[in-house]
Amino acid sequence: MKIGNREFDTQHHTYVCGILNVTPDSFSDGGKWNDMDRALKHVEEMLKEGMTLLDIGGESTRPGYTLLSDEEEIARVVPVIEAVKARFDVPISLDTYKSAVAEEGLKAGADLINDIWGLKWDDKMASVIAGSGAACCLMHNRKEAVYHNFLEDMTLDLTQTLQIAEKAGIADDRIILDPGVGFGKTREHNLSVIKHLEMFRLLNYPILLGCSRKSVIGLTLDLPVQERLEGTLVTTVMAVMKGCAFVRVHDVKENVRAVRMAEAILESL
Repeated sequence: MKIGNREFDTQHHTYVCGILNVTPDSFSDGGKWNDMDRALKHVEEMLKEGMTLLDIGGESTRPGYTLLSDEEEIARVVPVIEAVKARFDVPISLDTYKSAVAEEGLKAGADLINDIWGLKWDDKMASVIAGSGAACCLMHNRKEAVYHNFLEDMTLDLTQTLQIAEKAGIADDRIILDPGVGFGKTREHNLSVIKHLEMFRLLNYPILLGCSRKSVIGLTLDLPVQERLEGTLVTTVMAVMKGCAFVRVHDVKENVRAVRMAEAILESL
């Protein structure tokens, strides 16, 4: 799969996507990187640590988050995308579910749109992605964690997202799926998603797993957000074992090492 100017072997390797939240209120690192110099320094550090894809977000999507206007979100992310593109050679994912933000982000140099609503929030998003030829990561989400048969319902929801993508003309080789740990799910649902990741691979698209520092880890281990690294590393190893193509994380160095070790074990005789 090609994202920006880079080829990703999504069948045989798990890549580490680093998180850059240029927000004052993200659940884990709000306010740390919403200064340009600090943001660029953090990108440089993550690249040295082994990041191969950068995910930039301008609106916190933690539980109870405040909805931003398109204009405010654009003002946050576009200068950062432009600055990163000018200084570093790394594919950029833009974390947004709004078509106007996606359009401006793509113009600024974003290579992938990461839509937490799987094309279902903004009915123009699919056509914006299709028209640009950019890659996309389409996540499973629901407004309420109400299911008849959880894993079957999830698969149906993702199939509906894929139908929207196909109708808009988004090519199959432009799509990554994210099962959406932490979104529209209980703790038990989230644990089940991680346990059954191989189910989502049956849809025949690369899978991205995003569990870094999330509440499923905090609730399971009874730990605050700053102490969830070990739990995150377990989910990353699970992602490698289940054949996921990407993990989206805050702590790049540690997760890169976990991926390398897990892959070495799986590739051994």
